[in-house]
Amino acid sequence: MRRLPVYLLLDISGSMRGKPINAINQGVKTLVDSLRTDPFALETVFLSLISFNNVVEQVIPLTEIYKFQAPCLEAKLGTYVGKALKFLSQTAENEVVKTTTEVKGDWKPITFIMTDGRSGDKIEKALKEFNKKLFGCIVVCAVGQEAKIEELRLITDNVIRLEEMTEESIGAYFNWVTASISQTSTVLEMRSEEVSTIKELPPLPTWLTIPT
Repeated sequence: MRRLPVYLLLDISGSMRGKPINAINQGVKTLVDSLRTDPFALETVFLSLISFNNVVEQVIPLTEIYKFQAPCLEAKLGTYVGKALKFLSQTAENEVVKTTTEVKGDWKPITFIMTDGRSGDKIEKALKEFNKKLFGCIVVCAVGQEAKIEELRLITDNVIRLEEMTEESIGAYFNWVTASISQTSTVLEMRSEEVSTIKELPPLPTWLTIPT
């Protein structure tokens, strides 16, 4: 069975303190619990969680869903999106099994990036070392009204906005991510078609919008 790598790249900078980080922790736990009830996800999905503020850390490497233990993240310090992108690219390069003439490797990873979008470093510079070809679908969720949407669109065309950082809205985001992972694993199992755009994922809930 080919693996479907899924990367959660989560901003844990100071803007996420308090209720937002608590909702993020709960959202990750709910995501994992839900995927454990999905037979296709159990067969194919390997999940990794990478956190970033001014430091980037792979909290959990690619792990089978039934073994994944949701961590307790703590928010502090600033936002370095560029550093996080470089780290993500290097990590995927090392972890994702590539297809060769002798063996079929993993499916291209799907990646969900959640950030307040106010980077303390240069995203443009980081993108020179960010290998987009490693990934299938990359979705960036811009959290808060001050997120710099145009900068985030340098990463991917699949940018969505979550204006309110409430427990309900963040919970809705993680429910959508869960549904997206489940749908992708089912599509791969049934049709062997890789997902590359947000149009191939479930409809966005009310809390999430596609910025103009």
